[in-house]
Amino acid sequence: MLTIYGIFASRAVRPLWAAQELGLSYTHVPTPYQGGATRTPEFLALNPNGHIPVLVDERPEGRVVVWESMACALYLARHHGRGDGSDIAPANPAEDAEALRWAFWAMTELETDALAVLMHRIGLPPQRRDAGRLAVAEQRLRGPLGVLDAHLARQAEHGCAYLAAERFTIADLCVACVANWTRPSHELMHAFPHVHAWVQRCHARPAYQTLKAADKAAAAASPERTAPSSVAG
Repeated sequence: MLTIYGIFASRAVRPLWAAQELGLSYTHVPTPYQGGATRTPEFLALNPNGHIPVLVDERPEGRVVVWESMACALYLARHHGRGDGSDIAPANPAEDAEALRWAFWAMTELETDALAVLMHRIGLPPQRRDAGRLAVAEQRLRGPLGVLDAHLARQAEHGCAYLAAERFTIADLCVACVANWTRPSHELMHAFPHVHAWVQRCHARPAYQTLKAADKAAAAASPERTAPSSVAG
C-alpha cells in the first residue's frame, strides 16, 4: 500500500504525477506545507525535516519511507514501474542514467531560479514582487535552459519528442515539473521554443490533467482551503 503526503500545488506533485502515470493505487493525504501540518509529532516521525512530500510504501519486507520529491518520484518509477518500456520507468541502464542525471540537474541548475521566476512573475502579490531579482533569475536561467533546449532539439532530429527515449519517462516528469515554473516568462519561452513546446506537451498528459482537475474540484468544495500557486508543479 502506498501513501503520499502533500498537496498538488507543491513539489508533492512529482510523486503524485508519477503514481498517476504508473496507474498505481495509492492513498493521498493532502498535507499542506503551511499551518503547522508538517510540524506535528506524527508527521515529523515520517520526515524529521518537516517538509512535504513524504512517500510511505508498505511492502511485504517492511515499510519504506522516502522524502525529497525527486527521490519519491524516481523511487516509484524504479520500484513500481514495469521497466519494459511500456511506462515511465527506465527500461535499461541508459534510461536510468538519463533519469538520474536530468533529475539532479533540474535541482542544481534550474530549480532555484525557476522558482524565483514563478514567484516574482505571478506567485507573490504585486507589492512583494522584486523586478531586480526576477531579472537576475531570468538571465541566469538562459544557461541551463539553453542546455535543455539544445538537447531537445537533438532528440527531435532523431524523432524523439522527449528527454530520454521516444516515450515520456520519469526523466521528463522530473524536469518538466521544474521547468514549468519558467513558463510565466514569455521572454524565456520565446527564446527556448523546444523547451516551451516540450513543457506544454508533458503537462497536457492525461495523468497530470487528472490530478489538476481533482485539485480544482477539491478547492471548489473547500473554499477556505489554501493551495498557494507559488510552488505549483
